[in-house]
Amino acid sequence: MKARLENISLAGKNASFLCYEVNVPAFEFVWHYHPEYELTYIMGGSGERLVGDNYAHFEPGDLVLLGPMLPHTWVGKTSDNEHCRAVVIQFSKAFIEPLLHYPEIAGVVGLLGKAAKGLFFTKVDRDTIGLLKACTSHTGVDTFITLVKILCMLANAEAMPLSFGHVKPFKGNEDQHRINKVFTYLHGHSSDGVSIAQAAALVHLSESAFCKFFKRISGKTFSDYVNDVRIAKACQLLIETDKPIEEVAFAVGFESQTYFNRVFLKKKATKPTIYRALNAFR
Repeated sequence: MKARLENISLAGKNASFLCYEVNVPAFEFVWHYHPEYELTYIMGGSGERLVGDNYAHFEPGDLVLLGPMLPHTWVGKTSDNEHCRAVVIQFSKAFIEPLLHYPEIAGVVGLLGKAAKGLFFTKVDRDTIGLLKACTSHTGVDTFITLVKILCMLANAEAMPLSFGHVKPFKGNEDQHRINKVFTYLHGHSSDGVSIAQAAALVHLSESAFCKFFKRISGKTFSDYVNDVRIAKACQLLIETDKPIEEVAFAVGFESQTYFNRVFLKKKATKPTIYRALNAFR
């Protein structure tokens, strides 16, 4: 499976942008990017969201706006064997830029600028959620008006950036194949004792060459990225189970609770016990 430049086609759709519902048994790991903006609202399913150099847990209600050419994927499933569902809206610069000259939607200019690194909306009002859910059932000019309304409302919503590192779109099939193979491996084996040597061997690079390659593509060192993956999985366990902190630490791949606590504090700016108290069983 290759990480790829996704070709979003409107041919035969009689529309200037796409608005559709994803309804699948599970969100599969498909590491990709495209020149369009993308707004994704999760209605069902939970797991991990990978955007640029950011790796985080997602659940129903998750709303993210991505700028063009920002690599991303969602991977996860539901806990009750129901289908995973999401509303996805994709639109191009060519579509949206002419509209930005109108003063009534001037706030959207800043919103789209911030989307270059990805935006996670921490608070979204019910009206916006209602429009997102209804968008896929609209047609023609109603869909167009709904999208403009959604963007205007999100321009005033609370949001936080996702990707802070320098992440470049992949150039060439070899880079795409290599990084996708590594990310897929890390997602499935992060709880094991993964090493630079193992990852480098997967893509037939020396350890030094692999470290340079990984930093160039992901914007992070290998060890820092592995910690991101492990902490994201730890957050899910803290939220969804009552396992002791030490057991959570070992379950996601840390060799000691002390080191886990230190990394967790650095990544989440709080202690695991406090994080659980604020988020568990919500």
